[in-house]
Amino acid sequence: MFFDSWYDLLRIMVVGACAYLGLILLLRATGKRTLSKMNAFDLIVTVALGSTLATVLLSGDVSLSEGLLAFALLCGLQYAVAWLSVRSERFQGLIKAEPSLLFFRGRYLEATLRRERVTHEEILAAVRAQGFAELSAVAAVVLETDGSFSVVGSVLGSVVGGSGGGELGSLRTVRGAAQAAERSEQAS
Repeated sequence: MFFDSWYDLLRIMVVGACAYLGLILLLRATGKRTLSKMNAFDLIVTVALGSTLATVLLSGDVSLSEGLLAFALLCGLQYAVAWLSVRSERFQGLIKAEPSLLFFRGRYLEATLRRERVTHEEILAAVRAQGFAELSAVAAVVLETDGSFSVVGSVLGSVVGGSGGGELGSLRTVRGAAQAAERSEQAS
């Protein structure tokens, strides 16, 4: 229960060190994107790499070469998906989610909050985490593709990236931003 053999411990040390080095080399070769958290697919690859490393370390049924092949396969698939998503908007639409606007110019966007399953309290926590004490200082809150919140502040009367109220700046690719800006302008 506590100890089977010295061989098992030696195997874990040798295979673990080799698997770790192999994984590091593969990650350096495939780039920073492999372990990013840009979207759900990236998260899946990160978890799968960790699970594969654990299996290689702890299972005597999986050889080092099989583990390294599994690492190479996962990194290669991640590289291929990233390569395709950069070159094809259609493929990118299949793989990546869009960021969603949750709060805009003093108003919670209730339909989006429900669809994304986000509460007012989570918005307030994100605003506080970014150092804002008042919602009036916040132009927008965005739920990013990786599940994090971005808080965009209002600057001296300008709203969201420009001196005019209609410009969206950094929010131009956020789902619902254009419609929220139009509604906000109509209300003023």
